[in-house]
Amino acid sequence: MMTPKELIARRVAKELNDGDVVNLGIGLPTMVANYLPEGVDITFQSENGMLGLGPAPVEGEEDWDLTNAGGQPITMSIGGVCFDSSTSFGIIRGGHVDATILGSLQVDEQGNISNWIIPGKMVPGMGGAMDLLVGARKVIIAMTHTAKGKMKILKKCSLPFTAVKQVNMIVTELGVMEITDEGILLTEIAPGVTIEEIQEVTEPKLIISENLETIRI
Repeated sequence: MMTPKELIARRVAKELNDGDVVNLGIGLPTMVANYLPEGVDITFQSENGMLGLGPAPVEGEEDWDLTNAGGQPITMSIGGVCFDSSTSFGIIRGGHVDATILGSLQVDEQGNISNWIIPGKMVPGMGGAMDLLVGARKVIIAMTHTAKGKMKILKKCSLPFTAVKQVNMIVTELGVMEITDEGILLTEIAPGVTIEEIQEVTEPKLIISENLETIRI
């Protein structure tokens, strides 16, 4: 049986186009690399200074001198390159990343995002999220719809913003949503889930697409 996170990763993978340069945030977004459509060639970027990340290493064969920005062991594809942080952020800030896929603590109906700190809790820092959110051409949030029963899609984020009005799309285990000038447009819904059920765990009023379909996985 498909897990909620697997469903999310499979759906997000369908948004990537052949030849794209894509940054994957830590956690759930890294799963997207496992579900690329056949024939789609993606160059994965890591903000700690890499282009051309390969598949996850086989357990027991990890090289801990080769890790992504989240400290997870990785492999490099043929032709992959490593470089310093200034070059890496030059790529990000220069608009050369086609898409970034990030998790989040909160997203709101204006496309604002809070994904780096909960006040009063120790955190390692925001990493490259702020730069990626304003530098990438498309921002996709891949996250579970709620956290311990609490809503994560809000009328307005209550946690400190990471970036303002930068989110383009949200994919959860319940559906696919686009941020529009009018609000959050529900375009796809998970099998067995009703509009009423997804609205019940979403604070802002959803706009329902005239072409609403079952989530494409």
